[in-house]
Amino acid sequence: MKHIDVIIIGGGPAGMSAAIWCKRLGIDHLLLEKEEKLGGQLTQIHNEIIDYPGLYTKNGKEMQQEFAAYFHNAGCLYRLHTKILSIDVSSKILKIQQENKIEELHFHYLVLAMGSVPKLLEVPGEREMIARGEVYSATADRYRFKNKVVAVVGGGDRALEGAILLADADAAVYLIHRSENFKARSQYMDIATKKENIKIITNTRVTSIHGEQCVTSIDLLNNKGESFALRVDAVFLRIGSKPNSELVKGLVKVAEDGLIVTDRIGQTSNGAIYAIGDICTNPLFSSIASSSGQAAVVAKYLSLLLTNEQTSKHLD
Repeated sequence: MKHIDVIIIGGGPAGMSAAIWCKRLGIDHLLLEKEEKLGGQLTQIHNEIIDYPGLYTKNGKEMQQEFAAYFHNAGCLYRLHTKILSIDVSSKILKIQQENKIEELHFHYLVLAMGSVPKLLEVPGEREMIARGEVYSATADRYRFKNKVVAVVGGGDRALEGAILLADADAAVYLIHRSENFKARSQYMDIATKKENIKIITNTRVTSIHGEQCVTSIDLLNNKGESFALRVDAVFLRIGSKPNSELVKGLVKVAEDGLIVTDRIGQTSNGAIYAIGDICTNPLFSSIASSSGQAAVVAKYLSLLLTNEQTSKHLD
């Protein structure tokens, strides 16, 4: 069985940054990513990224390419198309599957960087809509909905910004929120409420999505118990994200919202397991920069631990 000092699960900005720091610090490491390429959710960002210090990119795909190039040039060790089958924390064994090959790896420390995924409504017709590929970006796809009717579901910055972009592209927009209190910044609210082609519907939730070849309508239910339908050509789900922490529930402490609980260093309730990035960060405070910073902290801390352990062995 192969031993690796630090195994990193997840190839997004947090995981890639952790591997880069491990390489720089001379830590025996391996990054495991289930997808066919590195970058995590970066390729789903279609607007320009202007808040990562020292690096401006037109979109997430461009940043993914920049990150991946730096990652490869650094000589980091990684595997793609790798599924985690199980984690045995007592024996520190990770069972993985790469294509048809199943393998066990022994680790000293484990760094969780699996990120998060968009939340779903979990209503009839939603899975079918996604399976048809009707998942759109308000930035990249807004002009295809000119003179059409769309529903944007959510009450945060992404929902409001998306509604505004679509309205500016001459779409008729229903902005649907389950509450009357919005989490979005006031500047977005000020703009959205002044748009004549944005109709805000509060205290209402989507109960089903209809359409066989494409979305044709949605059913709604408000807090008064009244149900009604709207004809729409597309549904933009902007109801937040949830951390990919299912794999480690029961192994480390996980909060009710699914976020892994860590201390200021990134250590979980298990001393051998650390977490970084969106899997342990409140969505309000998550960013590419903060994920990279957390990765640096964990890698440096693990370097100190491994060095101290090696020193103790020599003394013994």
